[in-house]
Amino acid sequence: MLITLIGYRGTGKSTVAPRLAAKLGFDWVDADVELENTTGRSIREIFATDGEPEFRRLEREVLVRLLKRDRLVIAAGGGAILNEATRQDMRNAGPVVWLQASVATIARRILRNGSPSNHRPNLTAMGGVEEIRALVSQREPLYQSCATVTVMSEGTSIEGLVQRILTQLPPEFRQQATT
Repeated sequence: MLITLIGYRGTGKSTVAPRLAAKLGFDWVDADVELENTTGRSIREIFATDGEPEFRRLEREVLVRLLKRDRLVIAAGGGAILNEATRQDMRNAGPVVWLQASVATIARRILRNGSPSNHRPNLTAMGGVEEIRALVSQREPLYQSCATVTVMSEGTSIEGLVQRILTQLPPEFRQQATT
């Protein structure tokens, strides 16, 4: 039993994953943190020295390993869905929950967590809100094609969001949940 959370950065994957995992009695992992721990380098550093293609290759390796585990909630990186094989592997591993948020909310959350340039590099020359708008629009069909559950991650508490996700999971997952 495995659940993968997908969505653009700032949609709440890393915040929801530990709470959802706790309700299910599962472990959880942030795939980006796992990648940094595995390589001993920050995502920003990998992008700067090796470029996005190498980062995506490393991301794929980490996800292939994680998606074989059991009783796990994975907070996938925002661009993990760019790889068709990864999308297929996610779907095959278990429910895929797409966390959505408005561009304004994403931008506010990213800025609240500190300057994005300190941790994550810009992915386009635009940067900022324009980059978010462009990439969310570009990735939306990929998130949609991968997701088995779609949940808006704004306008509710984290606990409320976790409850909404739980109600949409298959029965075998809901039976694992603690009250």
